[in-house]
Amino acid sequence: MQNKNVLETISENMAHCSKGQKKIGEYLLNNYAVASNMTAAKMSETVGVSESTIVRYATELGFDGYPELQAALKYAARRKLTSVQRIELLKERLDGDMLTKSFNSDIESIRKTLAMTDEKSFENFVSALMNANRIYIVGARSAASLAMFMNFYLSILFDNVQIVHTVIGSEAYDQMFRVKSGDVVLGISFPRYSKLTVDVLEFSKRAGATVLGLTDSARSPIAKSSDITLYADNVSDTFVDSLTAPLALINALIVEIGRRDPERALSRFGVLERIWEENDVYDNDV
Repeated sequence: MQNKNVLETISENMAHCSKGQKKIGEYLLNNYAVASNMTAAKMSETVGVSESTIVRYATELGFDGYPELQAALKYAARRKLTSVQRIELLKERLDGDMLTKSFNSDIESIRKTLAMTDEKSFENFVSALMNANRIYIVGARSAASLAMFMNFYLSILFDNVQIVHTVIGSEAYDQMFRVKSGDVVLGISFPRYSKLTVDVLEFSKRAGATVLGLTDSARSPIAKSSDITLYADNVSDTFVDSLTAPLALINALIVEIGRRDPERALSRFGVLERIWEENDVYDNDV
């Protein structure tokens, strides 16, 4: 299926579809978030058309089948829904043991992330970081926590790391005006994507830097600007962005850097451990 927004595709198709398909299209345009969680059978019952009409409609839109249409609707919902709208949907869809449901959702996200991580891309991602003249890390909104975590460890392992502070958007460019060929800019963003992060990566690419992306899908605007992209699943049925799988992927990247250059890791953390002990950083009485 092409990268065009599924809602745009549905709208464009409305003019030349059958009466039954038009009913489906109208329902999807008005209820795409709810529909993204429906089986074909449930949608058939809700819209009042046959299940075979639902399946044919999906293929006529250009999808391989209904599951691919459903996935596109989920993606559209994640990009467009506000936190308030997510809370409204949460009241309708979820009940019972949220502790177990939340944990199981994150476990499944980690499984999906491992399955879709390309080993060669992972290796090239690490190599780019290790060979960079300078590393800039960009992450806004909830992704800022991931950027800070990665910056914490990379700044120990390397002397050339800078986190780009994004509280005031225009200041990001003030921090990056020296970016050039040989530098690496790592952007982290998940739906709803930060426009600032997208713009900074495009700026960095024009300056000749190598752009690394950590995002959720090849359809992400982060992926379009990146030379190397790693994907992490962060699907959540709630108003809270799930960062469990992205953080697991970041952990793997940091550990792989340490594995490739263990002497550097031992030296850096050895110095830090002495400093931490001398300055009583940790409570050793526990």
